Amino acid sequence: MIKTFNKMDKTLLLLTIVMFTFGLFMILDASSMKSFLVYGENTKYFFKQLIVLIAGLFLSFIVIVTPLKRYRKIIYLICAFIIFMLMALLVAAVTTNGSKSWFYIAGFGVQPSEFAKVALILFTALYYQMNIRRLDNFVIAIIPLGLGAIFTLLTLLQPDGGTGLILFFISILLFYSSPVAKDIKVKVTFLGLIIVVIGLLLILITGKSPLSSMQQGRFNYKEPCTRYREDTGYQVCNGYIAINNGKLFSMEPGNSKQKYLYLPEAYTDFIFPIIVEDMGLITGILVILIYITIIIRILVISQRSCNLQNSIICYGVACYICLHVLVNLTGVLGLLPLTGVPLPFLSYGGSFALTLLIGLALVQRVSIENYNYNKKKVLK
Repeated sequence: MIKTFNKMDKTLLLLTIVMFTFGLFMILDASSMKSFLVYGENTKYFFKQLIVLIAGLFLSFIVIVTPLKRYRKIIYLICAFIIFMLMALLVAAVTTNGSKSWFYIAGFGVQPSEFAKVALILFTALYYQMNIRRLDNFVIAIIPLGLGAIFTLLTLLQPDGGTGLILFFISILLFYSSPVAKDIKVKVTFLGLIIVVIGLLLILITGKSPLSSMQQGRFNYKEPCTRYREDTGYQVCNGYIAINNGKLFSMEPGNSKQKYLYLPEAYTDFIFPIIVEDMGLITGILVILIYITIIIRILVISQRSCNLQNSIICYGVACYICLHVLVNLTGVLGLLPLTGVPLPFLSYGGSFALTLLIGLALVQRVSIENYNYNKKKVLK
């Protein structure tokens, strides 16, 4: 175990521990009132997240010690199972917050679309590595893109626009950053544009929007405090109030006023305004700088990778974290429509925390395999 630890990326590991620990205590603070009203105790959400993180640590250990090539035998089964779960949600799941996104097991919500993100990254990496000499074949080259389209479509049907958007962009970013032949990328681009044009024409002809009334309302995201009676205006405006209440620098956790149900999702999507209100603007900026450092560190590991598979895994996880941060913060700050996407490390959410831990464990496994590869080269 000590040998394995020595091969891991220490900077990434330290920042991961710091951010998850900080997030856990911010969840305790931001969820205390909601937890008391729902369960009669202030710490219910804190302990539920703690249980998930402990389980995630054991799962991460398994991922870290498992050679990446072993996933080649089971990755198709993993993806097939996730597709089955996403389809089952549409038939059997109970609608929660306007979407069918969760199965509930022993009081914990399981969100298959979150696991689809890491599965998509891992599948793309393994598939392109196994077919590295045949990426000039159109059908072979677009298979991961097709899987991403299936995951995205099934997620949008729930409907969950935020998660669907992230799945879509992960798929697109991995495809265009891969060594697929340029002419195939050009063909896919034109095909995509044709699909978009056809879709727009169908909307114009039928007069029906593919978005629900709730999703359409989210596009009215500007000047939220003038729309205080609307759900999105109410949430974003109270987020502004929380940020405005925060000092330049403060160490007063627990003093947030907006967590007293002014922000209905204070411990999930809107955790960042609570952090600024409790801990000050400097702390909020520091959190963003840590995100940037984590993403850069993962990209450095990607550049040092010994093969295409390892490089794609790291690049995919970096995109995954970056997209979540951008979509969450731009929505919370009213720069883009609100999509209900959690903030990495900090937001409450069991499925999201587990998939994030798995993704980071895969990056650490890449770091270990890079270390082993370079050591063999030196010995030769």
